Amino acid sequence: MRFFKEMEEMPPHKLALRLSYLAALLFAALALTAAFIGRRILYDIPSIDKLDEYTPSLTTYVYDINEDIIAEFSIEKRALLNLAEIPVDLQNAVIAMEDRSFFRHWGISPRGIMRALMRDLLHTRKAQGGSTITQQLSRGIFLKPDKTIARKVREVVLALQIERSFSKQEILQMYLNQIYLGSGVYGVQSAAKLFFGKNVKELTLAECALLAGVIPSPERFSPFRHPDRARVRRQLVLQSMRREGYITDKEEEEALEVPLPETRSSMLSGRAPYFIEYIRQQLEPRYGVSQLWKGGLKIYTTLDLGMQAPAEEIMEKYLSKYDEDAARVARPEPAGGEVLPSTAPLQGSFVLLDVRTGAIKALIGGRDYRESQFNRATQAQRQAGSTFKPFVWMAALMSGYTPASIVEDLPLAYYYDGKDWRLFEGATDQYAIDLAIQPFVGSKDFKIWVPNNFDGKFQGNITLRRALEQSRNLSSVSLVNRIGPSLVVDVAHKAGIGSRLDSVPSVGLGTSLVTQLEMVSSFATFGNGGIHVKPFGVLRVVDNRGKVLEEHVPTETESFSPQASYLLVNMMKGVVQRGTGIRASSIRRPLAAKTGTSQDSKDMWFIGMTPDLAAGAWMGYDDFTSLPIKDWSSSQAVAWWAEIMASVLKDQPARDFPVPEGIVFATIDQETGKLALPGCKKRILEAFLKGTEPQEFCDVQH
Repeated sequence: MRFFKEMEEMPPHKLALRLSYLAALLFAALALTAAFIGRRILYDIPSIDKLDEYTPSLTTYVYDINEDIIAEFSIEKRALLNLAEIPVDLQNAVIAMEDRSFFRHWGISPRGIMRALMRDLLHTRKAQGGSTITQQLSRGIFLKPDKTIARKVREVVLALQIERSFSKQEILQMYLNQIYLGSGVYGVQSAAKLFFGKNVKELTLAECALLAGVIPSPERFSPFRHPDRARVRRQLVLQSMRREGYITDKEEEEALEVPLPETRSSMLSGRAPYFIEYIRQQLEPRYGVSQLWKGGLKIYTTLDLGMQAPAEEIMEKYLSKYDEDAARVARPEPAGGEVLPSTAPLQGSFVLLDVRTGAIKALIGGRDYRESQFNRATQAQRQAGSTFKPFVWMAALMSGYTPASIVEDLPLAYYYDGKDWRLFEGATDQYAIDLAIQPFVGSKDFKIWVPNNFDGKFQGNITLRRALEQSRNLSSVSLVNRIGPSLVVDVAHKAGIGSRLDSVPSVGLGTSLVTQLEMVSSFATFGNGGIHVKPFGVLRVVDNRGKVLEEHVPTETESFSPQASYLLVNMMKGVVQRGTGIRASSIRRPLAAKTGTSQDSKDMWFIGMTPDLAAGAWMGYDDFTSLPIKDWSSSQAVAWWAEIMASVLKDQPARDFPVPEGIVFATIDQETGKLALPGCKKRILEAFLKGTEPQEFCDVQH
């Protein structure tokens, strides 16, 4: 009160001086307060100098041999394009809806900001809306998504700086490459693939309008979740484009008639998941997690989706049927007639390789990747059973045997003396074996092993060819005993087996643990004339600027002679023509193959090859439960292997394995292995290394 009384009594000139002094103090206080608030708001504002170096998280794409996308590695699904690669219709659609004065303003729209503030004040909400494309870009790259006055001020300042440093075309390009369009997709290129299954440069006017329409709220305006809203948004975009003169009335009418996409494209979904994980495990240690998942690499692989897809479908069809059969075979039927199901599903895996290059054309590691990521084609180590026998037969050929050599299919028995496995000499019939092992039964110091054939029968003396065709276990054990298990192990390693193998008499029966991929690769070595090529899945890797980071260079190793390899392959052809794999003959083309069933029927195998492709099928239970064996054999694996290969090979010409120099042919008697006479009923044209063909004629009365 006293202050105001003094002011009333003060002379006019002193009063004016006092008021001007107070106004100056008030202005200074307001200026300091504004400066303080401004500093608090802008003190940590990012520098747009980094925008030139800004690299958003990019999607790494994985392609098959035909350059179709099969999978992606991404934190955010995004691709970078030049503005020239983005349709003009899409550029115009975005400008018409998001910022009609984009090419006229200097980064911000004062009218838009005031309009948004008034709307916010009337609705008592925080600041929102009124943003230009430049403001949206600054917000998307530099700022957090929270809606506050402070963030809005920063957004405006950054927008002004961006406009001062970049051209309108550069700003529009950055915006279209980074805008979020729903489902984890950033940028118009990835959105075009998700929405329409095509590259952005292929979009029509209607498709461009739809993409521009979903920008404000990708989930709310999604054509997959809210088609009615998406249709209205597209209509608004087209109307805006017509009003701005970007399109004609007729173009608008035609675009409105185009139906909306109903389902997301599969171009961004992963296929061949076990194969994708297989190559991820190889590439991630080389390039690092950040580069692989954010670097926008292009990974070109050997996989052929045209072979992979039918293989997956056929394998699942057969194994589902086997699950039903196994439930009835493995468990008794209760009194009520209800059939109890199996405790676990039967598993399977499949590998297809190019014989010449080692390229993986198809790879299935299990029935359902979502249920189990364990790759049974590359990670599981299982007993190969009789599919291991070709290594024994190759070792025999290298030791001087021929396909017509006689081997024994007679009873054998071994004992382990604490240091080595030894053969009971002279025990060549069941009675003699029973007598030989009787003293050792129950002994803790001696172990007894009595191998047997699958059918429990013996064929006596038979040719090397027939022993392989009929998969005679005792012939294999006899050969290993003669040539030595260490040679068999050495042959297997040279062929391509990388797993540790036990140098014991049973090695010829496939008792050691191996992976499916190395088994198929080893068979391919025989089909490739004895030259081993390491299997691979990645052809080349290219960075986001087009620089080739790596390119596959095949590594070849001459493991066996072409002549020995041909002799073995020619005998393996008989497995399909007359032997245990005869079911595969339905393909009606030259095939070399081998069936296999492991101990206690825990694994069923079939590995076969043409001169161009080698493929392996495996089936079994993850817990090593025995498969139901009534009316079952490894021919069950042959069945779905054959159907897969019939699909894979349907458009490829039938071709036989080439005969190398130094190979001669002679007609022999299948029982004796000697040159056939007219009276021999079972004759075969057999291949020999020149100089090893038989010289004696058959002397048996058939």
